[in-house]
Amino acid sequence: MSGLTGRTALVTGGSRGIGRSIAQRLAADGALVAVHYGSNEPAAKETVAGIEAAGGRAFAVGAELGVPGDAAALWAAFDEGLERHGGAGPGLDILVNNAGITLPRQIADVTEEDYDRVFAVNVRAPFFLIQQGLERLRDGGRIINVSSGATRIAFPRTIAYSMTKGALDTLTLTLAQALGARGITVNTVAPGIVDTEINPTLRDPRIRAELASFSVFDRIGEPSDIADVVAFVAGDGARWITGQYLDATGGAHLGV
Repeated sequence: MSGLTGRTALVTGGSRGIGRSIAQRLAADGALVAVHYGSNEPAAKETVAGIEAAGGRAFAVGAELGVPGDAAALWAAFDEGLERHGGAGPGLDILVNNAGITLPRQIADVTEEDYDRVFAVNVRAPFFLIQQGLERLRDGGRIINVSSGATRIAFPRTIAYSMTKGALDTLTLTLAQALGARGITVNTVAPGIVDTEINPTLRDPRIRAELASFSVFDRIGEPSDIADVVAFVAGDGARWITGQYLDATGGAHLGV
């Protein structure tokens, strides 16, 4: 029996990149996975199809984040999908807040609209998703917030984005204490540079080499590198870990 058999997971932003790899890994470990997407339904359906082809169970959940009522809309879609796909009763065991948008601009170039948008998607959405999902989250469950190594390493070219991830780190720490009595763990997983479409500059060999050099392993991270860490935190082996920031940057900028 796989470690997550009988459990239900929701991965926001699960249709592509790191989110897709997380969804695939949790499904491989036995969970029924709700693959959330904001607008790219074909990508979500492709992710679900791949999971099913590998013998796993998954369903797509569509809801735009960063708009009024986003959390309520997502949970309504989740509840409907769970009922259709035979989840283990109503509720949820693992919530992975992975969805987010980047903002590759230095402070002088960030507009008020930019700022409001990145905080709406990266901070407000997961906050209210958790708030409205607590009654669904079963005791002994897991909340995993996907942050960024940019909260540990100064990266001026993404200043507003980095601030949103810092807010998630604080949310993790505070929620871990608030939910401990229910046996729910809350942790942050913080990727570094990962080879996904959110980083189109990686197609430039010079930029790729520069960013690869950040890691002590001298390579760019793969989505599976992050998914494996998330899977560990989601499993029983991490039952005694909560309120923690798990650095998954490949040792970027150690000693700097």
